[in-house]
Amino acid sequence: MTVGVLALQGGFAAHARMLTALGAATRFIRKPADLADLAGLVLPGGESTAMLLGLARDGLEAPVEAFVRSGRPVLGTCAGAILLAHAVTGPAQRSFDALDVDVERNAYGTQLDSFTAVVDGEDEFSDLAAVFIRAPRLTRVGAEVETLARVAGDPVLVRCGPVWAATFHPELGSDDRVHRAWLRELP
Repeated sequence: MTVGVLALQGGFAAHARMLTALGAATRFIRKPADLADLAGLVLPGGESTAMLLGLARDGLEAPVEAFVRSGRPVLGTCAGAILLAHAVTGPAQRSFDALDVDVERNAYGTQLDSFTAVVDGEDEFSDLAAVFIRAPRLTRVGAEVETLARVAGDPVLVRCGPVWAATFHPELGSDDRVHRAWLRELP
């Protein structure tokens, strides 16, 4: 089984390295045909506006949206979480509305305000060090969405079925727990 990693911009290579180290085959997604026969998809961190422009430019917006809505596992991190959200502010932009959360872009500050924090999470994610880079904040989490980890009371790792979102960068560093847990969603 192969996991796709959207490779238009952002931290796609770090995701692929972590997934490969966990035994998953990976494929970089740069054109619609790359989505064929995937078991799951990662929408990496980066800059969500640039990703939306790249998706439109490369004819990927509709195929990626169809994949996200297909019921197959999806992991969105930082900018990827923004793309999955129901509503986006700070400023407003379009998203796939695939996860019942609202997101405020760059809510923790600029690049200079980046930080690492230890999350408050379920047993599986307790003491996880999370890297926040121009990170979004989940301002609303729908009733069907499960919060798996928090920082200072804010939800930072959530899931609804096979769709997961992290407002941080689990691909940075050596802790593979988020990817390992998400991979269990694959058929």
